[in-house]
Amino acid sequence: MAFSITHKEENGFSIIALQDDAGAEVQIIPGYGALLHAFIIPQGGTNINVIDSYSSADDLNAGVTNSFKSVKLSPFACRIKDAAYSWEGTEYSIRKSPIHGLLYDQPFSLIKEEAADSFAEISLEHHYAGDDPGYPFPYRCEVQYRLLADQQLQITTAVFNLHNAPIPMMDGWHPYFSTGTPVDRLELQFSSTAIVEFDEKLIPTGKTLPFTEFNAGKSMDGVSLDNSFLVDFEAAQPVCTLTDPEKRVRIAFFPEKSYPVLQVYTPPHRNSIAIENLTGAPNAFNNGIGLVTVAPGHSAIFRTGLQVTGF
Repeated sequence: MAFSITHKEENGFSIIALQDDAGAEVQIIPGYGALLHAFIIPQGGTNINVIDSYSSADDLNAGVTNSFKSVKLSPFACRIKDAAYSWEGTEYSIRKSPIHGLLYDQPFSLIKEEAADSFAEISLEHHYAGDDPGYPFPYRCEVQYRLLADQQLQITTAVFNLHNAPIPMMDGWHPYFSTGTPVDRLELQFSSTAIVEFDEKLIPTGKTLPFTEFNAGKSMDGVSLDNSFLVDFEAAQPVCTLTDPEKRVRIAFFPEKSYPVLQVYTPPHRNSIAIENLTGAPNAFNNGIGLVTVAPGHSAIFRTGLQVTGF
């Protein structure tokens, strides 16, 4: 099998496409939060894109702070209660946004691209200078997208601490998935041990409760979710699948242990579903659930994978 990489301009976006000669294509928009724009596979005589993204740059600029679709979430994901937290004895207040981090609308630069017989990959990076007073800790965020055979996509994030002291870190990724079939006609399965208890403002109470309701899979008909689940890594891989029985498409998720939290959200329109790999729970900067500490001069690596197949 041969792989290739192409650069193109569409609808106001500068897109990098990873392709194989069997028809799979992954599209990334480095200029907007290292956004995963499309994951296209041939199925049933046509092409299906399983990523619900933005139709144009204008659409993204108008809606990214409402949906945060498919962007990198760093240095925190989900919510920080009251945009405030304490670190190493100092109180901080986030100025930009208390939800989904500081890089979701930031440009990433291409630092590497390679196409070979067994893969196509790009590496992107963003240097955060510490300019938000609520997070005055400089670091470098590197995101690698690697398309492999059999319609597999591996996504690796590396965070390098450029500060002179330890920094708090929570990493995530916010893709919305759609096959074109309404969510109510899809089936979701994921292996979990517990659900994170939320209060009425969707802030964790600090408690986790046993939860295995989706371990065997179930229809999403009438099911609404905006919850964090602790992944059961003792279960067989993949730890999560989203299945369209009508179009006969399955999306499988393969997070490594660096992503122990699975966040699932069904938006009101129910045309797509967000399935997010997170290193911690919402408000991790305050409750410590999954919070990662990165020492000065050190890095942290987070990795997950997707496979989209027909059956």
